[in-house]
This record gives sequence, structure tokens and C-alpha cells, in this order.
Amino acid sequence: MKSESSIQIIFTGGIALALAMGIGRFAFTPMSPLMVRDGIINASDGAIWAAANYLGYFIGAISTSRFASNPRKLLILGQIGVVITTLLIAFTPTFGVAAGAILRGITGICSAWIMVCATSWSFSVLAKHHKLKLGSRIYTGVGLGIAITGLITWLGGRQPSTRLWIELTIIAAISSVFTIAKMNNVPTIHLAQNINSTHRHVSKQQQKLLIICYGSFGFGYIIPATYLPTMAKALVSDPIIFGLTWPVFGIAAAISVAVAAHWLSSWPRHRLWAVAQGAMAIGTLLPLVQHSITVLIISAVLVGGTFMITTMAGFQMAHEMEPENPTPLLSKMTASFAMGQILGPIFISLYGIQSIFSIDALSAASGISTILLSITAIILWQFSKTTQRASI
Repeated sequence: MKSESSIQIIFTGGIALALAMGIGRFAFTPMSPLMVRDGIINASDGAIWAAANYLGYFIGAISTSRFASNPRKLLILGQIGVVITTLLIAFTPTFGVAAGAILRGITGICSAWIMVCATSWSFSVLAKHHKLKLGSRIYTGVGLGIAITGLITWLGGRQPSTRLWIELTIIAAISSVFTIAKMNNVPTIHLAQNINSTHRHVSKQQQKLLIICYGSFGFGYIIPATYLPTMAKALVSDPIIFGLTWPVFGIAAAISVAVAAHWLSSWPRHRLWAVAQGAMAIGTLLPLVQHSITVLIISAVLVGGTFMITTMAGFQMAHEMEPENPTPLLSKMTASFAMGQILGPIFISLYGIQSIFSIDALSAASGISTILLSITAIILWQFSKTTQRASI
């Protein structure tokens, strides 16, 4: 593979992930307060829409294995789906709030398809030409997608939210046309339908550990990602700060992945994941120790700067375990992540406004996140020893 061809694969995969996560998954985060401002939804509606997206992401994750041998088909379908649903969200005042929740659920399904299949397709093409080490660079697309979406909603925040959704649709459409055209220039690679049974037996325990660790990451990540802005709002009332939070979060994610891909490429993937998960545990712990805007900013950087490194390292480990066809394992990991992501807000909702032993719902959830992330970080650090035991 020529260098320009490998760059084309990385660029295509990165843009697909930017579309999936920057618009499909996370555009609603900065858009939600603007839609509330415009009277289109209320806070309760926003929570339902977010939950619908989480559920859709889970459904999308468990359904990707049906396209395991040819992920490109589902990748294209997912991109088209994100474009259409993003456009239709702009017409929520006409369709109704319930229709908006359905659309967010469909967007979640399409986003999961893109996340899993873009990784599987990019890694498989690069691996075929012995360029797999370059694959980690596609994840900078997620951070850049979040940053660009955040900047658009921040700079254009005085516009009606419906107009902003249309602007995001235009960006999504351009991105999908570009990536689909580029993918059509790459010969189709059909992945193996059947994996060697011995390999499956050897790696079964490892796969379960990977799925559990990735699910814990989903629970731990969603607590600060969802509720840090709420905590910050109680300390700082300046809306300019809230407007900048999301693009800064995305830029931190993009930079961290770029740094890890360039300077930490020689690190074992399980060690890189362990360090990232450990740093995230510190990020969930800090708000429990002290309530200040400085601490919350540090916490946001620790979480925002590690969540895509964790994704990158986890998906690379999955490809190492199932090099012939990583899609089914990636699907299970993403489903586990989505379930953890769903359980976080559910826990806080069930806990309610009560305080048990002077611990409120958010503090309890943050404490559980810290424990889960810390334990799984230790497991991941020792993963090579676990692998040896599983192989005997």
C-alpha cells in the first residue's frame, strides 16, 4: 500500500468517526440547552432523548455482528442514517417531541454501526497491507468531530436551534459523501466468517475480561461526561464557560489520541488502556474530594483526555485477539459500553434526591465509577499475565 493510500484510509475512517460521534452521538449535548431556550423541548424531554440515544447505541452495537464479514455495507448505511435523522431533528416542532426521541434512538443505532464498522473496516484494510500501527490515528476524528460541533453550536448559539441542526446536517452530508466515495476506491475485503476454534478457546477468558473492562469504562465515563456541566453550573453562572466546555473537551480528546498514537505506539495496548482508565478514575474521584471550578476543569480534562485513548487501545486489543474478523468482538465490547452508559443515569434516577449516609446520588455514582475504573485498570495492567494463564 502506498503512503498516500494508507493516509486515505486513516482520513476516511477518521471522518466517519467524526460524523458518528461528533454529530450522531454528541451533538445533542451542546444543542440541548439551545432547544430548551427555544421552547422546543424541556429538561425532562432532553433526558428522554438522551436515554433513547443510549438505548439505540446499545441496539446498534449488538446488531453489527450480522454484517461481520462485510462491515463496509453497514458503515455506509449508518452514515446515511445519521444524515437523515439529523435533518429530521430540525423539524421536531412539526413532528413532536416523541418523534424526536425516536429519531435520537435511530441516530444512536447508526452511530454504533459506524463506530464498530469504521474501526473494523479501517483496521482490516490497513492490516492487509501491514500498516495496522497507523490505525490508531483514526480516533482523532472523534475528538475533532466533537470540537467542530461544539464550536458551531457555540459560535452560532444565537441562531435558532432548528437552523443549527440544518447546518450540522449539511456538514454530515458532505462528510458522508466524501467517505463513501473514498471507500468505493478501496477494494472490498470480505472478512473470515469462521475463526479457528482453537484460537477462540484460547482467547475466551481474555475476551470476557475485555468486555467487562470496556463496560466499566462506559459506566465510569458517562457520569462525569453527563453531570460535570451540571456541577459546574452550580459554581459558575457565566454561559460563555458552558459554551466552551464541549469544544475544549473534544480538542483534549483529539490531542490525547494524537499524542498516544505518535509517542506511545510502542506501549503494550493493555498497559496504555490501564493508564488511561486509571487517569479517568482520578477524574471521577476529584469532585468527591473538593468542589471547585478548578477541580471540575481538571476532572473534565482527565476524562476527556483519556476516553478516546481507552477506546483506541481497547479496539486495538480486540483486533489483536481476532485479526481475521474483529467485528463480533467489537460489537460485544460496544454493547457492554452502551449498557454501562445506560446504567449510570438509571442509577442516579433510582437513587433520586435522597441522601444516604450524607451521600447524594451523584457522589454515590462517582464513587462507584472510581472503584470500577480502578479495579479494571489493575486488571488491564496485569492482562499479559492473565493471557498467559488463559493460554495454558
